[in-house]
Amino acid sequence: MNFSIEHIAVPAAHPAALKDWYVRVLGARPVWDNGQSPPTCLIALPGGVMLEIYAAETVLAERGNNKLAGWRHVALHVDSMNAAKVELSKHGVKFDEETRPAAGGGKVLFFEDAEGNLLHLVERPANWPPGKA
Repeated sequence: MNFSIEHIAVPAAHPAALKDWYVRVLGARPVWDNGQSPPTCLIALPGGVMLEIYAAETVLAERGNNKLAGWRHVALHVDSMNAAKVELSKHGVKFDEETRPAAGGGKVLFFEDAEGNLLHLVERPANWPPGKA
């Protein structure tokens, strides 16, 4: 059996505004919208993974805590950490931490979306994954 990620759910306090942030900042492409208010929508990130954004019942202050149990962040692979950081900074993304080593090799840089959900850039070495010929 072959599994791949089709989409990741992101409940949002302001779904339409969060969708617009992903379109404007990360170049996401709208795929589907239920036409309701607040909307439920699917957007595709460059590279193909989709996000389903819909209205949250409750907003948790701890959502930016990367040490809580459960899903904590979305890692976005980039070829150049520096180029991605410069481009995202042009769109108002703030980086509050320094780049640090990535588990398994390479480097990561965390940031938040418009609602405080954690994302990070990950740049891997040319020989990634380990054991690659």
